Amino acid sequence: MSKVEAKTNPAPEEVVEIISRGLASEAILTLFARCRVHYDGRAKSELGPGDRVIIIKPDGSFLIHQKNKREPVNWQPPGSMVSFSLEDGVVRLRSVRRKPKEILEVELIETYLASYFLAEDYEELALTGSEAEMAELIFENPRLIEDGFKPLFREKPIRHGIVDILGRDRDGNLVVLELKRRRADLHAVSQLKRYVDTLSEEHGNVRGILVAPSLTSGARKLLEAEGLEFKKVKPPKREEKKRGRQKTLFD
Repeated sequence: MSKVEAKTNPAPEEVVEIISRGLASEAILTLFARCRVHYDGRAKSELGPGDRVIIIKPDGSFLIHQKNKREPVNWQPPGSMVSFSLEDGVVRLRSVRRKPKEILEVELIETYLASYFLAEDYEELALTGSEAEMAELIFENPRLIEDGFKPLFREKPIRHGIVDILGRDRDGNLVVLELKRRRADLHAVSQLKRYVDTLSEEHGNVRGILVAPSLTSGARKLLEAEGLEFKKVKPPKREEKKRGRQKTLFD
């Protein structure tokens, strides 16, 4: 069986065949279609004819997307039961959630594309750590910054903001670390420069180090111009262990 099957402008009978094979093989079904949508559950809604993207996943997730916005306009969560029928030349899809009882029905007026994809994906999501976790990592392993670096304070308030990490190098110089979990830009350099200037007024020679996975080219040039430094450190990764309960459309 092919991993992908797709038909453009399929006849209703061909749509049914693809849906049937896709559901039977636990594939991801994708339909581009002009359709009507009816929802009946803790509330009721009707969505008139329009061009939409319909996605049905092997776990029962049922999503209907319009051309704008990130969120689906209608959806059913994992565990829902999906069925289909062909009546008088019209394909109808039905998704039923048992508790609470919710029914989503879709009438395909015209189908532009019907496809399924036998996806193989067994990896767990690795979440990039936060800046707080970066700070914790540096406190546990100061040599990530340089030999002899000693972190002293975390989130240290000063006159013009809060320094992520304040420490001293092996020569006793005060060191300001500005942490960014993603690529650092010009704003991050300006922020670091402001902290260094503020502390220099009281402590004399103060080093500033921008800590991030990478830099924009503009940020690198500004760092060099201002006499500041960069240290490449990637945020720690953690495995996603808990997934929050997803709200239904009418929560």
